Amino acid sequence: MFGIIIISVVTMLVSWMVSSRLKSKFHQYSLTGLRSGLSGKEIAERMLADHGIHDVKVLSVEGKLTDHYNPMDKTVNLSYDVYHGRNAAAVAVSAHECGHAVQHATAYSMLTLRSKLVPIQNVSANILNIVMMVMMFGGIALGGANAIPAVLIILIACNLVLTLFAVVTLPVEFDASKRALAWLDSKGVVTSQEHEMSKDALWWAAMTYVVVAIGAFAQLLYYVAIFLGRRD
Repeated sequence: MFGIIIISVVTMLVSWMVSSRLKSKFHQYSLTGLRSGLSGKEIAERMLADHGIHDVKVLSVEGKLTDHYNPMDKTVNLSYDVYHGRNAAAVAVSAHECGHAVQHATAYSMLTLRSKLVPIQNVSANILNIVMMVMMFGGIALGGANAIPAVLIILIACNLVLTLFAVVTLPVEFDASKRALAWLDSKGVVTSQEHEMSKDALWWAAMTYVVVAIGAFAQLLYYVAIFLGRRD
């Protein structure tokens, strides 16, 4: 149990560092106005139109860095600052989220796989939370995870699903950024300097998903190592 606490603390620390760096980058690039003067909303609408996508709405949502594409109702949801922003940070985020819309429209295989894994991932996360709570408060009664192979098997199975989901998410996010940057470059809506800022901002955003994947994999290996150690 102590080992998983260490892994969780290290993962949270690294995640906090990357998240802080991401926020710093977005703040820095939000101070650079676009030469074109286009807002995040206008960028999104142009990118969608250029890809022949006319059934996706661009909406404004509350919060910061709450931007996302919802394939269920086909909406590109942009935070207020991105929706109205006319800067390098806003263009990076809006184009990235439209990248997901393009993936959906073209049936990008990894996005399709990720969507299918969502309900399984949700169930696994809920089961994992319950088991961890029981281990924390009722571990003595159960004899601890080391004494019950069934508990370890459940932990391994749930962490395997979470790791798979995190790993599949990586190409989805990197591909969306790649599509966004390619469109920005081809349409010339940003200068070379603005393009580099957008690229840097999206790279740090992608790193948050990399940290999650590494953390999930580390937890999976931890429980697998305990399970295999019991068999020796």
